[in-house]
Amino acid sequence: MKRIAIKGRRFWPGEAILDGIGEFVGWLARYHQRFLPSLPRMARRRGAEHVRSYVPTLPSATVSGLIVQKYGGSSVATTDLIRNVARRLGRVRDSGTRVVGVVSAMGDTTDDLLAIAKRVAPDPGDRELALLLSTGEVVTAALMTMALKAEGYDAIALTGFQAGIRTNPIHTKAQILDIDPTRIHRELDAGAIPIIAGYQGWTEEQDIAVLGRGGSDTTAVAVAIALGADQCEILKDVDGIYSADPRAVPKARKLDFISYEEILELARAGSQVLHPRAAELGETYGMPIVVRSSFHEAPGTTIVTGDAMPLEGRERVRAIAHDTDVARITIVSVPDRPGIAHGIFAPIEAASISVDVIVQNVSHQNVTDISFTVSRTDLARTLRIIEPVAHEMEAQAVTHSATLAKISIVGSGMVANPGYAARMFGALAEANCNIVSITTSEIRITCLIDESQVPIAARALHDAFQLDVI
Repeated sequence: MKRIAIKGRRFWPGEAILDGIGEFVGWLARYHQRFLPSLPRMARRRGAEHVRSYVPTLPSATVSGLIVQKYGGSSVATTDLIRNVARRLGRVRDSGTRVVGVVSAMGDTTDDLLAIAKRVAPDPGDRELALLLSTGEVVTAALMTMALKAEGYDAIALTGFQAGIRTNPIHTKAQILDIDPTRIHRELDAGAIPIIAGYQGWTEEQDIAVLGRGGSDTTAVAVAIALGADQCEILKDVDGIYSADPRAVPKARKLDFISYEEILELARAGSQVLHPRAAELGETYGMPIVVRSSFHEAPGTTIVTGDAMPLEGRERVRAIAHDTDVARITIVSVPDRPGIAHGIFAPIEAASISVDVIVQNVSHQNVTDISFTVSRTDLARTLRIIEPVAHEMEAQAVTHSATLAKISIVGSGMVANPGYAARMFGALAEANCNIVSITTSEIRITCLIDESQVPIAARALHDAFQLDVI
């Protein structure tokens, strides 16, 4: 029997009418979310659920008692830990809640695979590199399924391809385009626990693509949305989201709640707790996300909409984030004329390289310096792109540094309350931390400093904003 397509999704003919209604319902909910921003978000979500209640049999409708749990690399680093996670998944299933597992590669497997690739070829091609890196999660999924079956549970391991996760063709930094959850639903309906290899999907050319560092978070949230799950849980080796990295700030405090806006800014500022794209998806589709430990059952941190935040959480800086994966590139004495910035950044964008802190100096004698940051893993590739561009623009030189880091303060209370920038700069000055450059958003201030000063700066800012006080 031939499958048919509706708006890029494939269906069996018998499902087409129901899913066509589902498409209309989804469009209606997206219409309210996109074009009626003045309505409170929670009210819009309740309205979408009310509409869905008229078509309860559709595959896109919320399935009561279904959660998606993602387990990070440190939570599955050994066979003993894999068996521990299998027992934990089994307990969820025994409680009557249906569960889907999404797993990362064991421990440092991804780093090890990358190192092996570079020993074979200093600059391995993206297509084959993606295929190699995807195997780490596949190994974990297979072992986890074996462990579940040994515990007496029906389970099945699925690659990203088998789970219906389709991506764009950027092989090592892919983004999820859509998910066909038919196979996952079928396994759930059969009573199995699906274990999905995170971090990966497949392209239209049927190549394997990976989502980049932290991509398993994005896989879990996207799968939860596609299944209409009640909740997505991100389980890690920490108890939740903290006011700072506890390794740098011993007095860091676990947060019970944090807003989507705040976690998104923290993720962009370098926090490793949740991938930025996972936070974006959670906020866009209203998926409840909980970050908690995989080693015990204590409650973690719940990510909520801003209007659902406790009042105390809106009044101040909520957390400190730092990022040492920073390289700074400066194009010296570039001509100051229209189109120069576009000429610099367009080829970088075309190579799918993310640019962060951008600073252009005041022009003198019709020339200026333009500086920006990229991740250190992208430094060599960015220089190969920029150096001929700078030469063509008759810039004086291209310089770079890989000894800097970002330190940021984040909090929704910064929007309406003045003085946070001055307090941040004062705390860094007292700690003798020199600021190289500054960028801001509505709820974030980021300073570029020397990497060696990150621990001192993080502790100084944590004390200055009294983040250890509840």
